[in-house]
Amino acid sequence: MITQNEAHQIMMARAGTLGTEQVELDQVLNRVLAKDVRADMDMPPFVKSAMDGYACRRTNLADDLEVVETLKAGEIPRKTIGPGECAKIMTGGMVPEGADCVIMVEQVEQLDKNRIRFTGESTRDNVCLKGEDMKLGDVVLRAGTQLRPQHIAMLASVGCVRPEVAQRPRVGIIATGDELVEPDVKPDVSQIRTSNSHQLVGQVLTADATPTYYGIAKDTEESLDATLKKAMAECDVVLLSGGVSMGDFDLVPGIMKSNGLTILFDEIAIQPGKPTTFAVSDNSYCVGLPGNPVATFTQFELLVKPFLYRLMGHDYRPANLRLPMARTHSRKRFARESWFPAKITDDGTVLPCEFHGSAHVESLCEADCLGTMPAGVESLDEGVLVTVRTL
Repeated sequence: MITQNEAHQIMMARAGTLGTEQVELDQVLNRVLAKDVRADMDMPPFVKSAMDGYACRRTNLADDLEVVETLKAGEIPRKTIGPGECAKIMTGGMVPEGADCVIMVEQVEQLDKNRIRFTGESTRDNVCLKGEDMKLGDVVLRAGTQLRPQHIAMLASVGCVRPEVAQRPRVGIIATGDELVEPDVKPDVSQIRTSNSHQLVGQVLTADATPTYYGIAKDTEESLDATLKKAMAECDVVLLSGGVSMGDFDLVPGIMKSNGLTILFDEIAIQPGKPTTFAVSDNSYCVGLPGNPVATFTQFELLVKPFLYRLMGHDYRPANLRLPMARTHSRKRFARESWFPAKITDDGTVLPCEFHGSAHVESLCEADCLGTMPAGVESLDEGVLVTVRTL
């Protein structure tokens, strides 16, 4: 049985790359850049004023200065600043030739309509030099960057209105089990509503991938084989929920093999999520997830989400924090690494959610993080630092 970290390494090593596409600027949020973006001009493109004030020569600060023009942002200066002269200038305005500093409005005495005097003891230059922020040809965004609003501002600044991004992975989702019915069906005494599959649809969307739900495959080789074949033909990645353990009707591993998939691992030393399975072929990836919702949720966050991002060329690094426990948390079986639903309190401590096992989906509704207990650790005492992954 491999560790969670070993499973992560195996999946990351097998992740290939998808195609690319160009999208409009207003549609790129959360997409992953497929190639570097370079500046198409110097920024700023001219020497500009960093504040409202008067552009002048530093050598004339002790003299009364004549105001020869007023410059607003976007206006080209008409005058060259000579000895004893200045130009009134607004923040972002182009500093005229001859001037080498801008004195603040607050440090100026107005002598008459067109004459001022500097009243400060000294001044900074208060100008932004041409190319100070970036120069023509500079790489401003690297391939693999997941685009946030601030990155979109940078794309706009360099005129990149149709950036090249990675295609979104197409992810097929299959629920398995005769006991399952869809959420709009009232289950009878031996049935339950399928929740994992619809949870997975939401999780796939949070990874900026494209989910397709293929419904519930029955516990027969024929049903599971037909559903898996269809999903593999139409998707880059297939996620199956349930049917990966050791029961008589856990058919997923055998169906994977009969469809040309090679199983790279089928057990992980972790709670919850031990029977997680990963299989590959030349053009498909398949992940068999446990049937219980907390286990499915956890293994998607720990393994599947980073894998989907890697297919897009992005190195997904969620926030892992070290915070003190709000109270003692213990477990009966402690041979394997464990992850548990928790929430971060207002005072920055970790409070484990009430957790009855890997089928207790209510615990996830309370959680804003997953806490971890290393293998061999029976309890985490109040105040002990614990690693948590934010959700």
